[in-house]
Amino acid sequence: MSSNPFSLWVYLSQTPLLWLTVTLLVYAATDAVSQATGRNPLVNPVLHAMWIIGAFLWITGTSYTTYFGGAQFVHFLLGPATVALAVPLYENRHQVITAILPMALALVVGCIAAIVSVVVLAQLAGLPNVVVLSLAPKSVTAGVAMGISESLHADPSLTAVAVIITGIMGAIVVTPLMNAIGIRDFRARGFAVGLASHGIGTARAFQVDAIAGVFAGIAMSLNALITALLVPVLVTLLMK
Repeated sequence: MSSNPFSLWVYLSQTPLLWLTVTLLVYAATDAVSQATGRNPLVNPVLHAMWIIGAFLWITGTSYTTYFGGAQFVHFLLGPATVALAVPLYENRHQVITAILPMALALVVGCIAAIVSVVVLAQLAGLPNVVVLSLAPKSVTAGVAMGISESLHADPSLTAVAVIITGIMGAIVVTPLMNAIGIRDFRARGFAVGLASHGIGTARAFQVDAIAGVFAGIAMSLNALITALLVPVLVTLLMK
């Protein structure tokens, strides 16, 4: 090992613990920078952690399969983290109950708008049908979106990329956009970003306000269900 200066790296690069450590350290660093800037939307920790880790993998010639061997431990925690959203939801259940009817209306309108807008714009841009179908479920969490994509015989990998981009864009623009149009109610702000930008948007909502986070979590969960029901119907109507 001592005769080859890169042998230690070769050994470590195959160790799952290395990539788990890299993921946690990079995210902790980007989150600290985000906090230092007062949670500036442009300093989104997910966005910057992604490109930093991606650049590191490219420089070191590490495959995604090798990286995910360690990062999957973080991926596993997505399930418990989603379930944990029930805690703030229960604590703020009275505010949720009083807003059930507006949420139901916003859910249906927002879901339809998210699907129809991307399908119509993709068609106007002349994109192939497989790409249009892959983009349709972009506003729900990746696991659900990829399942919908498979049912439509689209490309789940492309769908996953669209989901991540949508989430990051929503997390970046939600605060300045809501401020610009004068929406001050954190219930509405949270519900909007959760519906449009799933988990990443929900994480951003919790950074801004606890109530916004609660309503974002509700929107994220319900939108996954209703999108799975509406995407096949709307896509069939729009792509005749």
